[in-house]
Amino acid sequence: MGQVFNQLNRGEAVTSGLRKVDKNEMTHKNPSLRTAGTVPSTSNSKSHSTTSTLTNPPSRPARPPKKELDGNKWIIENYENHQSPIEVRAERQHSVLISRCTSTVIQVIGKGNAISVDNCSRLDILMDSLVSSVDVVNTKNFRLQVQGKLPAIQLDKVDGATIYLSPDSMDTEIYTSKCTGINITPPARAAGEDSVELPIPEQIKSYFHNGQLINEIVEQKG
Repeated sequence: MGQVFNQLNRGEAVTSGLRKVDKNEMTHKNPSLRTAGTVPSTSNSKSHSTTSTLTNPPSRPARPPKKELDGNKWIIENYENHQSPIEVRAERQHSVLISRCTSTVIQVIGKGNAISVDNCSRLDILMDSLVSSVDVVNTKNFRLQVQGKLPAIQLDKVDGATIYLSPDSMDTEIYTSKCTGINITPPARAAGEDSVELPIPEQIKSYFHNGQLINEIVEQKG
C-alpha cells in the first residue's frame, strides 16, 4: 500500500509513462474504427439457450379424493364437484374432518362428536346432531343445515355462510371471528310462514366511558 500512495503522490508524473494517442487511432475522428470493434453475435451460445418452460412450471397433480375412518376420525378431503352427497355414519366418539372440498354436499348421519371444516369452498353440510360443535376455518360460501341438536358453532375467516337451525337447536351458541356475510335462519314460527334470514353483525364500535372500554354492535339499517 505504501508503494501505491508513493505513485499517487507523484502528481502529474504519474501519467508521464503513458503513450500519447495518435489522431489516426481516435474513434471520434475515424468512424470506421467503431464498426471494426463490434462484438460478434452470441445468439447460438449456451447462455441464450434457456427456454420459456422455466417461467411456466408444471402444475401440481390433483390430489385424489379421500373418505376413510382413521380410528375415531372420519377424514373427507379433496372432493370437487361431486355429483351425489357423501354420506358419513357417525357415532358419539367420531369426529368428522373435512378439508379441501369444493362444490360438494356432505351428510353426517347420526349423533357424532364434532365436525371440523378447513379450506373449503361452496360446501354444504347436512347433519343430524353433535355432542360438541362445528368448527369452520378459511372457507367461502358455506351452508349448514341442522336437523337435530347442536351446542355450538365456531366460524373463523369465513366469507359467506348460511346456517339453518332446527327447533331443537335454538339454543345453539355461535362464535364468529374475521367473518363476513354470515346469516342465521331459524325455523319458521308457525306452519305456513317463511323463514327469515338474520345477519350476524360485522361492525363493532369501541369507546371509553368512565375509564372503561365499551364495545357495541353497530346495527345495519335500511
